[in-house]
Amino acid sequence: MFQKFTIYQLLPRLFGNRCTKNIPSGTIEENGCGKFNDITDKALKSIKGLGITHVWYTGIIAHATQTDYSKFGIAGDHSAIVKGKAGSPYAIKDYYDVDPDLAEDVPARMQEFEALITRTHNAGLKALIDFIPNHVARQYHSAAKPCGIKDLGEDDNSNVSFSPHNNFYYLPNQLFAGQFNLLQNESVPYHEYPAKASGNDVFSAFPTINDWYETVKLNYGIDYQAGRTCHFNPTPDTWFKMRDILFFWAEKGVDGFRCDMAEMVPVEFWGWAIPQIKQRFADVIFIAEVYTPSLYRSYIDFGKFDYLYDKVGMYDTLRSIICGEAPARNISVAWQKVNDILPRMLFFLENHDEQRIASPFFAGDPQLALPAMIVACTLSIAPTMIYFGQELGEAASGAEGFSGNDGRTTIFDYWGIPSINQWNNNGKWDAGLLFPQQQKLRSFYRRLLTISLHEKAICQGDMFDLMYVNYNNPCFNPEKQFACFRKQDNDLLLICVNFDTAPCDVEIRIPDHAFDYLQLKNGKTVAVFELLEQRPETPQPLSSAYPFHVRLEASSGKILKLDKNDERWNDKKQDWHVEV
Repeated sequence: MFQKFTIYQLLPRLFGNRCTKNIPSGTIEENGCGKFNDITDKALKSIKGLGITHVWYTGIIAHATQTDYSKFGIAGDHSAIVKGKAGSPYAIKDYYDVDPDLAEDVPARMQEFEALITRTHNAGLKALIDFIPNHVARQYHSAAKPCGIKDLGEDDNSNVSFSPHNNFYYLPNQLFAGQFNLLQNESVPYHEYPAKASGNDVFSAFPTINDWYETVKLNYGIDYQAGRTCHFNPTPDTWFKMRDILFFWAEKGVDGFRCDMAEMVPVEFWGWAIPQIKQRFADVIFIAEVYTPSLYRSYIDFGKFDYLYDKVGMYDTLRSIICGEAPARNISVAWQKVNDILPRMLFFLENHDEQRIASPFFAGDPQLALPAMIVACTLSIAPTMIYFGQELGEAASGAEGFSGNDGRTTIFDYWGIPSINQWNNNGKWDAGLLFPQQQKLRSFYRRLLTISLHEKAICQGDMFDLMYVNYNNPCFNPEKQFACFRKQDNDLLLICVNFDTAPCDVEIRIPDHAFDYLQLKNGKTVAVFELLEQRPETPQPLSSAYPFHVRLEASSGKILKLDKNDERWNDKKQDWHVEV
């Protein structure tokens, strides 16, 4: 039985950084850096009060950086193979260490991380981190690995391009010659011999600036250059090393892993490793970043993942509707494609890879995404994720550094996030510096997320899509509106949204089949209570003979709770107020 939950993704490097200088490509001294300790009890209480159950801490494991920590015994990284001053959180340099940027006391960095996990749990939240299994930084070396653990590549034979016993793929007799500046800020160029294959499956010594040139691909026993032949017996060495890394972090109290580019790692590895982790840590969840729909069921059935990103389905669909490039009826197409695994698809509108809703590269206005958020939160019992600052209308304005002005919050640079600093309010985390429009937006997210967790019809119930019967309805525009029922036991919700930038009055047809499927009485007048605004509306007949009338404001939606008996509302009304 799957249970509804909500994820708040944040980068500690940015989340707690109160510095406002924001010099493009600035150093850690110039632009500052958030720390584990900045994610205080107050901050976590405020996150939980938003209607959040899980926090995804992004950028925890030590990765390549241009900041010098050599005095702490941490080897430096050549700047030619580091993206941005801070470096990519997905170019791991030590799987057994946390990023020193995030510690106030670098030698005590792991203890500071463990204290964060304890604070998270004490706040009634669960903690997720990234597991990056497909690739590591080009200069990977673990100085923090437990005694007796051999390093990646330590026993490799670099004279062969592939061996199932190797951890890396090599290009024998070839010098690494990336098609970019190999000197950068150093006195000597970056040197790698023999060259290794790059993280995005580039089996060449000449990766370009558009490749994942800062990483090298890990070898799970597939010989890509020999027709993707598999060598899984005996079990490849990399499998054991990566399983042990998962055990290491689970033992730290981590409640789950968002597995980066899981589809670039053979499903056989996941089906071997995940059950072993769950045997000792039964409640740990695994979320797979998989972008190929034909692989979805394989990674659930054979890979044993709990949840998958729904990027190319629901995210792309909702984004295109928000931007006026597709009709609202496409929501029905998107969910039907994954109907058998719908509860296991993670819905979102922002994350570290995607452009901010409020940026001109996406919608330019966070209000335009509100109907899409209602759909993402209420369509299914599937989990929903938001990205830190999304609920504040963060627009990621300007060119922070490596990635330029692209509508994304940088993951490569030291930077302060304006809206987060307003919420932070000098460590009070009381949202005291937010503008009225930001307060209003955050209040909407808080109500929506909280409703999604507490209404039985959403977090446990069935969905009935009303679009098919309203395609030719002159009083309902399937280009701009979407409607469905959610029901559990005696709780019935009518969810309707309007993607149009003008208000409308819609009349929703309800087919006989809906009454049969949901076991509803046809023709009864029902009390109507709107949950998002917490106010009653005019009672109406719930009937296949008469359409159901709903007034929708521009770029908005309603979650209508329907009941046969007006008097019962005094008992059923709930107080959704949660402290910010």
